[in-house]
Formats: sequence, C-alpha cells, structure tokens
Amino acid sequence: MQSVAAALVAFTAAASLLTVTPGLDTALVLRTAATDGPRPAALAGLGIAGGCLVWATLVAVGLGALLAASELAYRILRFAGAAYLIWIGYRMLRHPRHSFQIEPAAAQARAAFARGALTNLLNPKVGVFYVSFLPQFVPHGAPVAVFIVLLGLIHAVLGLIWFACLILATRPIAGLLRKPALVCGLDRITGALFVAFGLGLALESRRT
Repeated sequence: MQSVAAALVAFTAAASLLTVTPGLDTALVLRTAATDGPRPAALAGLGIAGGCLVWATLVAVGLGALLAASELAYRILRFAGAAYLIWIGYRMLRHPRHSFQIEPAAAQARAAFARGALTNLLNPKVGVFYVSFLPQFVPHGAPVAVFIVLLGLIHAVLGLIWFACLILATRPIAGLLRKPALVCGLDRITGALFVAFGLGLALESRRT
C-alpha cells in the first residue's frame, strides 16, 4: 500500500522531470522574460500555473473525465486551443516587435497573465494528461478530490520555480536580448513555435 508521503515524493519527482522538459510553456516564459522583462514573464508563468490548478480542480470534480471520454468535447477544446495558438503565433510572425515595452506596464502585465493562462486552459492535452496521470499517485484511502488538487498545486509550484530559474537566466543578457533585431527575431521564433504547436494540436488524430 502506498503511503501519502511516498506518493507525494514519487509525484514530485515525476512532475519535476515533466516541468523541465522543453515545451510551449518554457518558450513562452523565456520569450516574455527576454523581451518584456521579469515581471511580465513572472505573470505569464503565474497564468500557466493558474491554468494547471484549474485543470486539477476540474479533474478532481470529475469534469476532466468528460473531456477524456467525450470525443466531441475533446475536439471542440482542441480546435479552440489550436486556433488560439495559431492566431497568437501569426501575430508574432506578421507583426514582430522591434522595441522593448511598447505597451503600458499594466496592460502588458494583464496580457502576459492572460496569454499564459489561455495557452494552458485551451490545451485539452493538459486535461487528458491530468485525468490519466494524477490519479496514479492517489494513495489508497486518501480523499481523491482533495489529493488531486494537492497534486495540481505541487505541479503549479514546481512550474513557478522552473519559470523563476528561466527568468533569472535571462537577466545577465537582458540588455542584449532587448536589441531591436533580437526582439524581432525572438518574436518570430516564438511565433513559429506557437503556430507549430497549434497545427500539431489541430492535426492530432489520436488522444494520448
């Protein structure tokens, strides 16, 4: 029988490896840190972490199982997420920035948080992943809903720690990364990644 402590240790180890695996979240936070600064990047990371908590809560109350079981629900969310990613990526490719902080700080912060949250919430793979992954670490006898939310919280905290490391890594070269040519290049690279992820999501034929 798996104890609560053993389950938490096992989940933390597995989630840590998943967190540092390069993906869309990492690309988004790095790009935001390099071109907008540490505060918007931190808010983007906070939005991503908030999305994880929302998904964990949905799984805990059983709505995540609907996404895993219903092909129609999965497709609707999948295409919505793909459209959002492609749209954001297209904007970055079509209208890359050439200067640092072209928006008011408050608007920039809100946009960064919303971008992080929506990138996570509109990706049905996160919901299906949580449905299949989190219950494996719920020990026998533990309150399932509460424990799943706890696991989601741990995953969110691990993500925030990783994002903080990414943000700190950009600080020594922040001035270089804010040069117009590099700002433009980073927007285009990140835009291409968003379009690629969006197309991959839209063209996916099977759920994992």
